[in-house]
Amino acid sequence: MVIEGLSKSFSLHNLAINISAIENISMSVKKGEFIGITGRSGSGKSTIIKCINRTYLPQDGKIRYNSSRFGWIDIAEADEREMIYLRRREIGYVSQFLSIMPRTTARELVQQASIEMGYEKQQAAMAAEKLLRHFELEPRLWDSYPNTFSGGEKLRLNIARAMVKRPRLLLLDEPTASLDDASKVRVRELIQQLKEEGTTMLGIFHDIDFMQGLCDRKYNMQAGSFI
Repeated sequence: MVIEGLSKSFSLHNLAINISAIENISMSVKKGEFIGITGRSGSGKSTIIKCINRTYLPQDGKIRYNSSRFGWIDIAEADEREMIYLRRREIGYVSQFLSIMPRTTARELVQQASIEMGYEKQQAAMAAEKLLRHFELEPRLWDSYPNTFSGGEKLRLNIARAMVKRPRLLLLDEPTASLDDASKVRVRELIQQLKEEGTTMLGIFHDIDFMQGLCDRKYNMQAGSFI
């Protein structure tokens, strides 16, 4: 993946001002690399990740991604059909917040992520159970609705749902923010496994110790730019 001159700002219409979140960000990421991004809150780290996932549409710049289906594609210019495919089949995204689907159990959330990747229902069920066990979510919770979960349980479920896909590109936005030390070890084990399998990853972490030995390269952000 190659990012060239990426910029994003937000308009505060009630104040009639624009606030720059990131400006002229450029970087390249080789297949199988794990890139870490650090910096203070509000420095623009999450904006980069969300532009790559196309949660945000950047004002300027290119995000050139080598898709297994489309070949080289500029995510900043991709249409919605292409982005839906990429999010389902190639790009995983983990944030510290779980987007909950109504009337969908924890087991179903993870299982559906596997089905989107082409797994048969039985295979998807086995893969879902394996990840739910790995993150030590109690079996009695598997068929419960996640809106009853604690913050840490929701985060572990969110990570399981993204990682069960074994995506080609995995975006991690503070995935260990509210986890205890034991759960962080579980996340680290899976990140290391995905890295060995060739998954390309970009991660944002405040926990610098967690990143040690995982990241191939690190970027530090300040006021929307790399320093």
